[in-house]
Amino acid sequence: MEIEIICTGDEVLTGATVNTNFSHISQRLGDAGFTVKWGTTVGDDRETLLDAFQRAAGRADAVIVNGGLGPTVDDLSQEVAARAGGVPLVFDEVWFSRMEDYFSRRARTMPPNNRKQAMLPEGSERLDNPIGTACGFALDIGGARFFFTPGVPRELHRMLDEQILPRLLARAGRPGVSVLKRFHSFGLGESRVDGMLAGIEGMVPDGTLKLGFRAHYPQLETKLLVRAASPEEARRKLAPVEAEVRLRLGNFILAEDDARLEGVVLDGLTRADDTLALVETFTGGGIAARLAPLPGGGARLHRAIIAPDRATLCAALALEDAAPADGGYDDALATVAARTARERAGTTIGMAVLIDLDQGPDRVEFGGTIRIAIAGDGRTAARRARLLGGRDWIRLGSIELGLDCLRRFLAGLPVDERIDFEKT
Repeated sequence: MEIEIICTGDEVLTGATVNTNFSHISQRLGDAGFTVKWGTTVGDDRETLLDAFQRAAGRADAVIVNGGLGPTVDDLSQEVAARAGGVPLVFDEVWFSRMEDYFSRRARTMPPNNRKQAMLPEGSERLDNPIGTACGFALDIGGARFFFTPGVPRELHRMLDEQILPRLLARAGRPGVSVLKRFHSFGLGESRVDGMLAGIEGMVPDGTLKLGFRAHYPQLETKLLVRAASPEEARRKLAPVEAEVRLRLGNFILAEDDARLEGVVLDGLTRADDTLALVETFTGGGIAARLAPLPGGGARLHRAIIAPDRATLCAALALEDAAPADGGYDDALATVAARTARERAGTTIGMAVLIDLDQGPDRVEFGGTIRIAIAGDGRTAARRARLLGGRDWIRLGSIELGLDCLRRFLAGLPVDERIDFEKT
C-alpha cells in the first residue's frame, strides 16, 4: 500500500509552526508496518490544496490529510475535499449535536462559525474525535482513500490510533492486529544494538515480526512489531522475544513502552520511600526539571541546588573550598557535595552532577567531563565520563547520564558501565 501524508496550513508551510504532526503520523504508520512514500506540505490556498489532493489521488492508495478542519475561514479541507471528490457539502446533524454537547458540558456558548465543522462531503465516512470539535472523515477521491484529521496533536493522535490505523490494516489485508513493543535504552548506539540483537527476528519463524530502531540522543528506542490474528496470539509470539531482548540488552534498558526515564526514577524513589536532594552545575536544573513536574515529584525531590561555578556551589553548601588551580571540579568535591546536600536537606539520597567544560568555541569536538556522585544511607556510588559534541549535546547527555545513574543506584545496578558516547 502506497501512502501519502499531506499537511496543510500557512503556519506549517512557512515554518512558524514546527510540523511535529508529520513525524508522528509517519512513525505510527511505520510502527504498524506501513511505509510513507510521499510527504506534501500545502498552505491555506484552495487551488493549491485541490492540486495536492488530485496529485495524491493519482499516485497513492491512501492519503492522510492533516489540518484544515477548524471553524475559521482559512480552514479549507472539507470544502476542497468535496470539490476534489465531485460531491457537495452536506450538514451532519449528528456531529453538530456532538459539538453542542461539547460546549454545553464546558458551560460555554458555541460560536456560530463552529457550524462549519459539521459540513462534510456527501458520502464521506465520519471519523470520531472524542476530545475535540473537529470531525474527521474519510472519502474516496480518484483511486485513493483519503483520511482527514485535525491539526491539534492530541486529537490527531487519538484519531490516528483508534480510527485510521485499523482501517488501513483492514484495507491492506493484514492479520487482525499489529502489536508494538518498545524498549528504551540509554548510552547504546543503533549499530551496536543491531549487532546485539542479530537474528532475533528469526525467533518468530512465520515472518510476522519486525525489528526496528529510532535513535534520539542519547536514548535509543528498540521496536518489536508483530502481526497476528488476535491480541492474545500477538502476546504469545512476543513473550519469548521480549525476554531475549531484556537478556541481551540487560542493564541498559531503562524503560519499556510509554514509560520514561524520569518516571522510572520517580517510581524507584517512591517504592523505596526515598527522598532526593540534587546539586547540578551547567545543566541549569535540567535533572530537577525532569522530576519535579511529575505527579508525586514534589514529594520525592526536596531540594535542588543549581550552581554556575565551584565557588557558588561551595557557598550554597557551606563547604570550605580548596579549589584546584583551574577552578574546576574533582571527584572528592562531587562526593562531598552529594553527602552534604543529603544531610542539609534531610533526605535519604543526595546526588551531585558536576561538569567541567573545555575552553573555546562550541564545536563538534567540544568536550566536557561529568562527575556524578550519589550518597545514600550507608552506600555511595560515583561515575566519571567524558562527552563530546558541543554544549547542548553535553548538557543533554549529562542530564540523561545523571538520571540513568540514579535509576541504576535505586535498582542496585552498577552505575559505571561504559556507554558508547563516552570519549577517553
